[in-house]
Amino acid sequence: MQINDFPHGLPFMKMHGLGNDFVVIDSRGREAVTTPALARAVGSRHFGVGFDQLAEIRDGDGSDITLDFWNSDGTRAQACGNATRCVAAHVLAEGGDSITIRTARGLLQARREGDQISVNMGPPQLDWHEVPLARAVDVKHLPLAGDPVAVGMGNPHCVFFVDDAEAVPLMQRGPEVEKDPLFPEQVNVEFAQVRSRDEIRMRVWERGTGVTLACGSGACATAVAAALRGLTERRVRMELDGGWLTLDWRDDGVWMTGPTAHVFDGVLPAAITGA
Repeated sequence: MQINDFPHGLPFMKMHGLGNDFVVIDSRGREAVTTPALARAVGSRHFGVGFDQLAEIRDGDGSDITLDFWNSDGTRAQACGNATRCVAAHVLAEGGDSITIRTARGLLQARREGDQISVNMGPPQLDWHEVPLARAVDVKHLPLAGDPVAVGMGNPHCVFFVDDAEAVPLMQRGPEVEKDPLFPEQVNVEFAQVRSRDEIRMRVWERGTGVTLACGSGACATAVAAALRGLTERRVRMELDGGWLTLDWRDDGVWMTGPTAHVFDGVLPAAITGA
């Protein structure tokens, strides 16, 4: 199916996890419909719907479902933890307590935890070529001002530890680091303040999107970076601009737990989809 196969418009859902907001298109039972142009049009907060990422649900491939992610600039995203949790909540509402989800990151498991949703985002990637970085360097101490840590979570992250996360000029520092030559695929940038052995305050700049209220894969990367530096335990609570997540770096991967919200259902008209 193509966009013009929807004469009455393309149905979608608006969801969020801690204010990290998503347009979700359910394409189970048909071909995928998202293109770079559609992602850009829908992603505009003034002329479209607006989102941090777009998630398209497709039929499973050795899994219950498959998920594709898009940034608002029309580029693809390999991983999106909060969108994964939101979609898991939607699918689990149809029945069951756990599902498997195929993403570019690999096969992920999600399940209910009371009124919240947990997803295993998989083991962190800690070799320089896996992150990826442009050359062989120590991922625990990157050769950049501020001594950040690099962690791959299916997408690349650069984590800075700071004394005061609130004081960081995200709009300035984020794009500077995102486009540094050390990161051949650009990078998500996190600024983390360690409050205790089990609590972190984090703010984030996402590549292809900008400042967001939360970033699930970024939260996972930050928890891993803090544990690698010996600053925290492997299980922490993390406060992001949009709320709290719990991260638990276990032997089988980094589990992320938090709330989700289904905001509304809508239909994308031809004026936006280009049909």
